[in-house]
Amino acid sequence: MGRKAGLDCPVLRYHALTVCRSIGVSQQSYYRWRREYGGLKLDQAKRFKDLERENERLKKAVSELTLDKLMLKEALEGKY
Repeated sequence: MGRKAGLDCPVLRYHALTVCRSIGVSQQSYYRWRREYGGLKLDQAKRFKDLERENERLKKAVSELTLDKLMLKEALEGKY
């Protein structure tokens, strides 16, 4: 039984469907968000999103620095 409590209840499933329709998101998005953020409090969810943004920023910085390093290495070796 891989489902969380409440997903088996037809009333809750209907409620989720009506909420999704009213805010204009798909049920798939709702359940994905619920799975990802369902157990978090509001401040924890905000912190999590901030960390995700920071992680993306750092990944971009690392990729740019790696590219710069490769370009400098090729220039030093005369492969430009």
